[in-house]
Amino acid sequence: MRLKNKRVLITGGTSGIGLATAKLMLREGARVAITGRDVEKLQQIKQQLAGDVLAIRADVLAPEDLRRIHDQVSAEFGGLDAFFANAGVAFGSPLASTSEARYDELMDINVKGVFFSMQAISPLLQPGASVILNTSWLNQVGTPGLSLLSASKAAVRSLARTWSAELLERKIRVNAISPGAMNTPIHGRSGGTEAEVDAGKQRIAARIPLGHLGDAEDIANAVVFLASDESRYMLGAEVVVDGGFSQI
Repeated sequence: MRLKNKRVLITGGTSGIGLATAKLMLREGARVAITGRDVEKLQQIKQQLAGDVLAIRADVLAPEDLRRIHDQVSAEFGGLDAFFANAGVAFGSPLASTSEARYDELMDINVKGVFFSMQAISPLLQPGASVILNTSWLNQVGTPGLSLLSASKAAVRSLARTWSAELLERKIRVNAISPGAMNTPIHGRSGGTEAEVDAGKQRIAARIPLGHLGDAEDIANAVVFLASDESRYMLGAEVVVDGGFSQI
């Protein structure tokens, strides 16, 4: 029970890494709030999860929704001991063909959404609280066609350092988790048939030193570590969980 009685918020908690993390945190004794944009899916997930769960419909780009997250978490939990800023998107952005609207969509969700989520949630963070930002192995390598995704995650990596310095007096730790290529629903959100998506995942897996994509639970285990007191001496760091993709 590494998170016994800790109060945790996870944005983007209805699928993939966010959902796997919510499940594990509940098993570790936490009280968990999750956010998502789909009301029906939120309620389905809330019914599936066993434990003390607060489900909040919210879009991280809507100021009024961020205020509602703050207010509901404050009313139900009183404060927060951990915050996992997980909500984000991932898709290609070739230099020659990416539109301004596509640029805005990716950068707004992945950077602006994280920044203003943190701004809204920061007053609820208690002394000793842990913040975990979701980055990516892409911030360490150059991959054709993924310049905006890589840049957005590099920006979030920078936020882990600057916020660590800014919140140091409050004894709030900010670290980052850097997932590699994971076997989550995000692969199918850029379009393509099921066969095309599977073929793409196989091509990526062939380049990973461990020979396969990671599972959402691999990231959840690392997030729980960063949220727990076991990581109390870590500050401004990035934990890479990518099967060696960016390291070897």
